Amino acid sequence: MLLLCIESSCDETAAAVVRDGRSILSNVVASQVDVHARYGGVVPELASRKHLEAITVVVDEALGKAGVSLGEIGGIAVTRGPGLVGALLVGLSVAKSIAFARDLPLAGVHHMEGHILAPLLEQEIPFPYLALAVSGGHTHLYRVEDIGSYRILGRTLDDAAGEAFDKVAKLLGLAYPGGVLIDRLAAQGNPQAIDFPRPLLHQKNLDFSFSGIKTAVLNHVRRQSGPIEGDQLKDLAASFQEAVVDVLSRKTMRAAEETGLKRIVVAGGVACNSGLRTRMQTLAREKGVSVHFPSPALCGDNAAMLAVAGDRYLEEGRRAPLDLNALASWPLDQAGCELSR
Repeated sequence: MLLLCIESSCDETAAAVVRDGRSILSNVVASQVDVHARYGGVVPELASRKHLEAITVVVDEALGKAGVSLGEIGGIAVTRGPGLVGALLVGLSVAKSIAFARDLPLAGVHHMEGHILAPLLEQEIPFPYLALAVSGGHTHLYRVEDIGSYRILGRTLDDAAGEAFDKVAKLLGLAYPGGVLIDRLAAQGNPQAIDFPRPLLHQKNLDFSFSGIKTAVLNHVRRQSGPIEGDQLKDLAASFQEAVVDVLSRKTMRAAEETGLKRIVVAGGVACNSGLRTRMQTLAREKGVSVHFPSPALCGDNAAMLAVAGDRYLEEGRRAPLDLNALASWPLDQAGCELSR
């Protein structure tokens, strides 16, 4: 099946054409970073308007790059949630309109489901596996039994890891989005220069907390007599990143040990972080488990990642109804395509 996939949960308007849930023919992403950078974060109303401007252009480009016409598409997969409702509704409305007009089956896919299945577009990973979903809005640990079958093992109790990166970057006067800039600075700094806290690291649960690390950085900055720049800035970035990576990697390895799972997937925007990738690979070798990352293009929000679940759902005859609505909040262990046989 040729699947047209549409993603618009936050500030990227994306469309892709994927064959049989695995072979990417095109994957187009229109970013709104320049629009939101002046505000230091995503402005929901602006995001919705930019999606409206970009969505048809992005869909047409995805079809063109794939070398197919809309008449050759066999089904539609779209992000139903979670995310910004106004943004989600743009992609969802377009997807439902195409499905209705051309009598195509529709699959509503969970945003994080797309992320934690994204590596399957590039490599075979047998089920079950442990997934660390880490992005600007989510930091969760899941046991992935199969496509459509997930169990939450741990979650953030406050800020997501990516959110903490962006907030600390803003605090340091860095441009938005700041996670990439902190990663670059951290590569040049001393990660042991400042001993930032590791919240919940030594507790038995598998939950996360990053607001305390953010507050510790704020207090450190306030204690300084002048602006933080040069080597001092690099050391601060490295020490902050070290604290976040330490918590993410060690909690994930603890989850692997407790569940007995030997395969780990790390997905979401923060999966691009070089410090996290290096630490997870090192610990995986030490623990005798395998760790898998999507390629950078599949770490950030994109539409191709929806194809793995979308193709399976439609193959099994599980169609979403045309009155499918967007969900701002949607626990993944309660997710799945709406049934309409």
